[in-house]
Amino acid sequence: MKKMQQRYWEEVSIGDEVPSIDFPLSVYRLIVEAGANRDFNSIHHNSEYALETGAPEMFANNVFLQGMWERTVREYIGLAGTIKSLKGFRMKLFNTVGETVVTKGIVKQKWQVGGDYLLELEMWSENSKGVSVGPGIVVVTLPQRKL
Repeated sequence: MKKMQQRYWEEVSIGDEVPSIDFPLSVYRLIVEAGANRDFNSIHHNSEYALETGAPEMFANNVFLQGMWERTVREYIGLAGTIKSLKGFRMKLFNTVGETVVTKGIVKQKWQVGGDYLLELEMWSENSKGVSVGPGIVVVTLPQRKL
């Protein structure tokens, strides 16, 4: 397992990309995730049931998709950064079994309030059909580099 690198406020510029992360959606991963967050609705882990409801296939739930954003942001900001808020998280397309969800982001704003060094990250998820979640805004803090 690689060690997470700490990012500092001074190192970030508006327009910087948040490195993307790929999340392949296998049947196993959807079942384990549904159990982990106690979402036992069969649309998230049973193809036959999902199809009966009008969905194209079993699909990732909201908590799983939010977790993808959280992991992507956390890897970008490091352990000393904090996630302050999430806004505009909207599912637009199903993220179905067999797809790979790719989370992406960009730094939109950077500012300081008191002792907090803040970033606004625009985040979204894509699959083979286009943008499936977002775009939304995640506001984070980063530590300042000690000089």
